[in-house]
Amino acid sequence: MKRISGNIVDVVHSEIYPGTLVISEGRIADIIREETGNDTYIMPGFVDAHIHIESSMLTPTEFSRIATVHGTVATVSDPHEIANVLGIEGVKYMIEDAKMSSVKICFGAPSCVPATPFETAGAMLGVEEVEELLKLDEIGYLSEVMNFPGVLNGDKEIMDKIYIAAEYFKPVDGHAPGLRGCELERYINAGISTNHECLSCEEALENIEKGVKVQIRKGSAADIFEECLPILDEYYKSCMFCSDDKHPNDLLKGHINDMVKGAIDYGVDVMKVLRIASVNPVLHYRLNVGLLRKGDPADFIRVDNLADLNILETYINGRAVARDGVSLIPGRASKIVNNFRSAPKEPASFAIPCGGSRINIIRATDGTLFTDKLIEIPKVKNGCAVSDTDRDILKLAVVNRYKDTKPAVGFAGSFGIQTGAIASSVAHDSHNIVAVGVSDEDICRAVNLIISNSGGIVAVSGNREEILPLPTAGIMSDKDYATVADGYIRLDKMAKAMGSKLRAPFMTLSFMALLVIPRIKMSDKGLFDVETFGAIDLFCR
Repeated sequence: MKRISGNIVDVVHSEIYPGTLVISEGRIADIIREETGNDTYIMPGFVDAHIHIESSMLTPTEFSRIATVHGTVATVSDPHEIANVLGIEGVKYMIEDAKMSSVKICFGAPSCVPATPFETAGAMLGVEEVEELLKLDEIGYLSEVMNFPGVLNGDKEIMDKIYIAAEYFKPVDGHAPGLRGCELERYINAGISTNHECLSCEEALENIEKGVKVQIRKGSAADIFEECLPILDEYYKSCMFCSDDKHPNDLLKGHINDMVKGAIDYGVDVMKVLRIASVNPVLHYRLNVGLLRKGDPADFIRVDNLADLNILETYINGRAVARDGVSLIPGRASKIVNNFRSAPKEPASFAIPCGGSRINIIRATDGTLFTDKLIEIPKVKNGCAVSDTDRDILKLAVVNRYKDTKPAVGFAGSFGIQTGAIASSVAHDSHNIVAVGVSDEDICRAVNLIISNSGGIVAVSGNREEILPLPTAGIMSDKDYATVADGYIRLDKMAKAMGSKLRAPFMTLSFMALLVIPRIKMSDKGLFDVETFGAIDLFCR
């Protein structure tokens, strides 16, 4: 038996007392109360209530090595990124890789693969495939129902997936940005239990009042954490913390622990914060994660105090997996799987013959996945519409990586690049290649560099080329987290040196093709108006 002493932070009963955990065979055999205090605190580990592990560009095993350093013991993980590339086999790949992980990962059955019929993905998960996944013990819920128009219109396929989840007594995750009033009620009444896409504190409150558990997000591209801090004290029973998408450089700095510390610093009672970060997701998803109760799995963290919250150790099933900022789990090689069929392109493939006096432009907004639609007069050269760096209107391309077809090309604003191009095969949710740049030649060079590596993120400028290869499904690296983070930081710095003022240019780029987030996006089939849920022309006639 193992004994670990400290001030026990019993979140379930809102009590702190000196004591000793008696651990046997990975569980808490006993908790002995003591009279004398201790310099350290023992509390439940943190749970990310909604994350796409693939967005870290790390495999589940490698993700767990860095996440545990920050006190994360479990995640609720939607594998729809790899499902869009490899289908049901991609989900099973994540499950198998996660079996070697130290973090307890609860996967969902992706509900919307592909996200819409207006794009090309590498696979499709229909009702039969979703049911096959929901039968698995490793699948704990139906992943975010992004097709909220389908729910509102009673689409048979999406409704059947929701009904099947109910038959297996597994919760259904929501995804409803900007949905309010009667439509939100109809969406929730279909069986939706959570929403991580609230765009404001006001919207989060409406979701809570209608019975939804709101997953407050602090990710690399979208963040409403600080805006929602004022509601945590009163509505802590209805909230969870999540990151959704966390790039490797940000994950190196922190995870859910940053949200916990931020909420405590704001003045929210520590017990309420820990309920949000630990208890609520464990109970909602029925996770096999301990909460410092006798008989529970021995999952917990040791911290120096309740203000600074420096994580001294992380334990999972009674085993120390991280200590003093260092992972105690050795790295291991993961199998490489992929689906990449695109052939190299020519610069002429990205030319846009001028077809009108005005064009629809996607305007990116820093810190949010939302975009705006602008209508501008194009810059024309030799009869073609081209990038205009003076007005920050750059050519945007989406290249089908599953078939060798002509790229879709349009324009985007707010990227700020003055030279070269950046590109990525991380392009939610179908993960085709997305690129933005100042010339057809630069865009083509960046795209071809990704194609030759069967996936990656790239920056090219002048004679310089930088790439972080992502050989696993074109969205994850086969390297350790430090190497991946260093590579990403190098590319991020290069993109900003090229002129981008965005906080996370590659993360913003990766969402330019996500057709379920308003207002205007672009798939490999062309421009798409999310609000009318249909294709639109580049040129306004």
